[in-house]
Amino acid sequence: MDNNTIYNENCLSGLKKLPNESVDCVFTSPPYWALRDYGVDGQLGIEPNFQEYINKLCDIFDEVKRVLKPTGTCWVNLGDTYGGNSKGGNKVFGNPEFNKNCPSRELTKTPDKRCELPGKCLVQIPSRFAIEMTNRGWILRNEIIWYKRNCMPSSAKDRFTVDFEKVFMFSKQKNYYFEQQKEPLAESSLKARGAKLNQTKNSGANKSAVNVQLGNESRGNIFVPEGGRNMRCVWDITTKSFKEAHYAVFPEKLAERVIKAGCPEGGVVLDPFFGSGTVGVVALKNGRKYLGFELNKEYIEIAEKRIRPHKEQERLKF
Repeated sequence: MDNNTIYNENCLSGLKKLPNESVDCVFTSPPYWALRDYGVDGQLGIEPNFQEYINKLCDIFDEVKRVLKPTGTCWVNLGDTYGGNSKGGNKVFGNPEFNKNCPSRELTKTPDKRCELPGKCLVQIPSRFAIEMTNRGWILRNEIIWYKRNCMPSSAKDRFTVDFEKVFMFSKQKNYYFEQQKEPLAESSLKARGAKLNQTKNSGANKSAVNVQLGNESRGNIFVPEGGRNMRCVWDITTKSFKEAHYAVFPEKLAERVIKAGCPEGGVVLDPFFGSGTVGVVALKNGRKYLGFELNKEYIEIAEKRIRPHKEQERLKF
């Protein structure tokens, strides 16, 4: 299979065609359980119960593990859902104009589901997934909270509005490729470090220090890590609207952070649930290659349209 290509194929069968240890990094957001029926045969997420969904999803990641290089990392964005049985419905999601112009999408609906948990109870899909992944040999290195400052409002009045999703970082072995990502220290932290420096000077201790500037204002000699502190696990990244009709588009900033951390320049990023192509766009923008699988031909058309200008830019570099 060729890099920088989207294959219109079930990801499990597509993954089986890839050689062992052939991709550097995986970043994906699988369809969430019992939330959307995308109207295509072989789709994930419409299983009648959550255990079947978890099993199918982890079977896919068994193949992901095989094709991932020993030094590779696997990042998965996954959301939760609430318990209770349902018979689905005919509620249309996404862009109404797009659904109107695409007959295959007019009857997009919520799938049927059976859940042994009480109604209104969180099913804990992300946690169940992470536990099953570790049961199958993956090393869970981080559980990242993607904080959505501009999350969708909720009509619920008997609980708090959910404004985050989880991103899991897995590896195959203890040693793997990782480019440390840093963030600026807060003003309060810089002031605290400045006070500590003054105490050190007054005590006569011989300590090294670096000069730090915030904007145009010097803060003097303060003990800080070069380039800022190691990035924390709560990522404040706003969602971005997308004029096309895909329902689950994560922002480019989220993909960029993952790809810069987990994939070396020139490496290959795999997205088994390619959707509208954000991983492909960000990979090309940052000097990486991409490889994707997507069942829905309409989404492939959207993704190719988004990616085409960046492919052309890459071609002109050589």
